[in-house]
Amino acid sequence: MNGAQRPNDLGGGDYPPGVSAAKPRADGNVEPTTSGTADDAGGRIPEAGEPSGDPIDQLIEEGRRAPRSASALPRVLRDALRLVYHSGRRYLGVLAVVQIATAALAGVQVLAGKAALAAIGNSDPKAVHQAFGPLVVLAIAGAATGALGLLAQQQERILGELVSRATWERVFDTTSAVGLDHYESAGFYDRVMRVHTGALFRPLELVTGLVGLAGGLAGLLVLSVTLLTFQPLLVPLLFVGGVPLWLASRRGSRVEFEFAVATTENTRRREYLADVLTGRDAAKEVRAYDLSAALRTRWRALYDSYLSDLRAKVARRTRLALLGTAVTAVVTVATIGLLIWLVDHGRISLAEAGAAAVAIRLLAGRLQSTVNGISKLFECSLFLRDLQDFLMLRPSSDADAPRPPATFAGIAAVGVGFRYPGTDVDVLRDIHLRIGPGEVVALVGENGSGKTTLAKLLAQLYRPTEGEVRWGDVAAQTYEPAAMRSQIAVLFQDFVRYQLSARENIGAGRTGHLDDDVAVRAAAAASGADGFLSRLPQGYDTVLSRAFRGGRDLSLGQWQRVALARAFLRDAQFVILDEPTASLDARAEAALFASIRELFRDRSVLLIAHRYASVRTADRIYVLHDGRLVEHGDHATLMAANGRYAELFELQASQYLGR
Repeated sequence: MNGAQRPNDLGGGDYPPGVSAAKPRADGNVEPTTSGTADDAGGRIPEAGEPSGDPIDQLIEEGRRAPRSASALPRVLRDALRLVYHSGRRYLGVLAVVQIATAALAGVQVLAGKAALAAIGNSDPKAVHQAFGPLVVLAIAGAATGALGLLAQQQERILGELVSRATWERVFDTTSAVGLDHYESAGFYDRVMRVHTGALFRPLELVTGLVGLAGGLAGLLVLSVTLLTFQPLLVPLLFVGGVPLWLASRRGSRVEFEFAVATTENTRRREYLADVLTGRDAAKEVRAYDLSAALRTRWRALYDSYLSDLRAKVARRTRLALLGTAVTAVVTVATIGLLIWLVDHGRISLAEAGAAAVAIRLLAGRLQSTVNGISKLFECSLFLRDLQDFLMLRPSSDADAPRPPATFAGIAAVGVGFRYPGTDVDVLRDIHLRIGPGEVVALVGENGSGKTTLAKLLAQLYRPTEGEVRWGDVAAQTYEPAAMRSQIAVLFQDFVRYQLSARENIGAGRTGHLDDDVAVRAAAAASGADGFLSRLPQGYDTVLSRAFRGGRDLSLGQWQRVALARAFLRDAQFVILDEPTASLDARAEAALFASIRELFRDRSVLLIAHRYASVRTADRIYVLHDGRLVEHGDHATLMAANGRYAELFELQASQYLGR
């Protein structure tokens, strides 16, 4: 055991195989990024386009390949209507009334035009004056149509925001409920990006398209009946002209969706590089290493690739649209030619011909808008099916599951093994660990040994692929997940620095105490954060970020104390402290470790640390190596065993003592 090769000791934290801690997030922390190369433990993450063993990627690929025909339209349409109706029924009602009124006004315009032409064409000079009334009606109908269009635009804008908010709520429901294993999948991030860029406005677009379609159909009915009174042959000819336009629009919708799916990863990469080039957290390193030119070169290359695909897509849709429009135009010209022939052969009067010409123009426009509406429904259905597939990732509710007992009886890992999705390498193997009520247990090991992963399993953030975690004598997954997590407090080494007020940063530990000033300040005092937070310009109400007016930033050590206060406020029965002093100075670190038992009195604590001298007083110490627990016992027992713990303890001591 002593002669076993030590893992590379560079970097902090435990990441899945094939993942490196190299991607800064907007909140100032790092997000693991995957690579298509061999990982430390011999596993491999597939390159883009390769088949993946990740079940989430497989689910997404199946969704892309699934038939997306009009057969799914009724269900998608029903769900979209329900969403839009509940988001803003009043605004939807106004849009429906506008469409119906506009259709009616189209018929009024045709009939008024016919009456005006008949009066103007009358040889009796007195009859010409009779055209004044129809012309006034025609002008009023045109003005009313324009006014209704403006009203619809404004109502649609408000309804759009309401629908967007409601859609975000549904997305948040999913992203806050799915297991963390989803966040190890690039395909999941692609789906989230498509929600951002293509799905949020689609429910409204689909419903407004439906309303527009209803208005278009109403207009077609009114105008068709009007035109049939002049000459029945004109109507079917115009409808035949709409068929190629519909076929071209339908194919164009598929092209649009395929383009959105194909360019998702490119869009994510460009947005990430833009965040790095414009964000505060990466700014110092970008300048220190003069990375701007290199990053912009990569950004430009991605944008060039995207623009190339965009040009190809636009060219394809343009060709389809031109083809459909050209055929429709030929049919319209043929219809007008037939109208001229009918006039020439005395089949209809000149006034009827004039009115018919107006009706043909309006009917052709209504026909085109109707076809476009149908096409828009089909296009939206593709994106909304993608959104629905994403929302279906939300696990079913466990509300009926029992809550864990109020009295904490300890937690244990029994034969636990774990591997990240999409890999064939076990990060943890055959883990047996127990933490009793009121115990302080330490977990030590070299970087990459799996400490943080094990902490996530015990915190109920992941489920083991083998074995089980027990809460007392019962499998933890038996209990309702949210109720389980409410009894656990976690301070991760890559804690989040929320760009919110100091009060909200601490209150995130137990949101029910956000307005409890006494509890928030007590937690800050316990972590040593009260002193510097009280001196901020607005005290605990100061935003902890210079990205917002009046905000202030903290040092990394101060941030760690704020994160520690968050854990104190949680007031949980089981506390996980993952490198809680990594950013503290030696004096503050020694003081914290010396007071852990007092600070977390009557609580069970799992303490993860790299500095072995800090865990000497733990009730029990577990030594993790290469995903396995190789030793456990108290400090004296492990030193006497002269195993890996003793070796690493002496190695660290010699570095401090200069031996």
